[in-house]
Amino acid sequence: MANAKPDDLVDEIDVIRDRLADTVDALIDRSNPKNVARRGLADLKAHFVDETGSPRLETIAPLVGGALAVVAGIVVLRRFLR
Repeated sequence: MANAKPDDLVDEIDVIRDRLADTVDALIDRSNPKNVARRGLADLKAHFVDETGSPRLETIAPLVGGALAVVAGIVVLRRFLR
């Protein structure tokens, strides 16, 4: 760009400024707390529901089984300690 005309430089600066503004807007949007929460909820939901809306039993069953095992363990311990 050694022989660039001032008008060309101004045009290039305008393009870079617009690109930078778009990048800043995208970063602001991504860091918005509501959007962060929405993405987190969508990620969590994706673990338990597939794209068609059907439950993912391969993920839900071990979680429910683990919860039942913890409850059963607490009940057994309480009866044993009495």
